Amino acid sequence: MHVGILHVSLHVPEARSLKEKRQVVKSILDRTRNRFGVAAAEIEDQDLHRKAVLGFASVSGNYTHARDIVQKVLDALRVHPAARLIDHELEVL
Repeated sequence: MHVGILHVSLHVPEARSLKEKRQVVKSILDRTRNRFGVAAAEIEDQDLHRKAVLGFASVSGNYTHARDIVQKVLDALRVHPAARLIDHELEVL
């Protein structure tokens, strides 16, 4: 069993409140869950209105498949219109 893990920090420049940030974060989490079949959650900095730290995980019997799924999530986040990727960590266990 292999687990692909992606940890990302995002800047949400248009968020003027926590409510606006949460709308963007919820959209990102729902979309990535549905599109890529990953587990996804906001894992840090829930009280900051312009920063979001998200975690994603994919479980597979194949190392390459686990890595490719979280890489596709990362690629989608790089071009997200409402959030800018600040930093990321990707690993496969």
